[in-house]
Amino acid sequence: MPTLRELVADAEGRKIALGHFNISDLEGLWGVFNAARKLNLPVIIGTSEGERDFVGVPQAVALIKSLREEFNYPVFLNADHTYSYDKIKEAIDAGYDAVIFDGTKLSFDENVSETRKCVEYARKTRPEVLIEGEIGYIGTSSKILDEIPAGASISPESLTKPEEIMEFVKQTGVDLVAPAVGNLHGMLRSGKEPALNIPLISKLREAAGVPLVLHGGSGTSDEDFKNAIKAGISIVHINTEIRLAYRKAVQIFLQENPDEIAPYKFMKPAVQGVERVTEARLRLFNNL
Repeated sequence: MPTLRELVADAEGRKIALGHFNISDLEGLWGVFNAARKLNLPVIIGTSEGERDFVGVPQAVALIKSLREEFNYPVFLNADHTYSYDKIKEAIDAGYDAVIFDGTKLSFDENVSETRKCVEYARKTRPEVLIEGEIGYIGTSSKILDEIPAGASISPESLTKPEEIMEFVKQTGVDLVAPAVGNLHGMLRSGKEPALNIPLISKLREAAGVPLVLHGGSGTSDEDFKNAIKAGISIVHINTEIRLAYRKAVQIFLQENPDEIAPYKFMKPAVQGVERVTEARLRLFNNL
């Protein structure tokens, strides 16, 4: 079975992207995994700090390990948006395949310093773990938004700059880096998401020297996704879209079946809703 590092390199070489989908429970996990297996594509499962608190760090690792071993399948676990060294260390020690230190609210120097600590710890304990850094604030919540989050890097002058990303990677030694290129966490209620700066993505990939990750993918147009991947994005994160599909599916089922109390019955539509969104995104990211 190929490693995650090998799959990222393969994706970049083929101008496709690995899909990264967050989960909060077993229903979300099955929805994502079923879609990936249907298409025979590798997939990354993400858990944010809040999602890890709910699922359990060792429990998430055990779930992914069980799927990988039972099905001999390339499914990987990523500690999404992690804001402290201690939480990064916890995920690495527990067996996560990748981790992200999010220092976007820190100064550049503080972000570099804390990210480098995470890289150094991984290299001396589990060097196979991929370490991702982030430069450029794009908000923090995977939810429906009424407006662009305060401080989000959306204006041209506030997007990640080539010289910044080059210095960031040089000083931290990260394996992956997530820039601000017009992307936003969450989805705007208006449905009008900011456009991605495709030329900037190309410049950032060249300057970084490592693969790029697109966070806040939910709501992005298909055309922007395709062009961003061609320009240098190798992993795309989706969360809000599958949360929305999950909630709508359960809500509709309970409205139509108000007397149903068996969780395994009213949660089945949630699995199916997550699976539909995941499959559609995986097809797009892989030119299927």
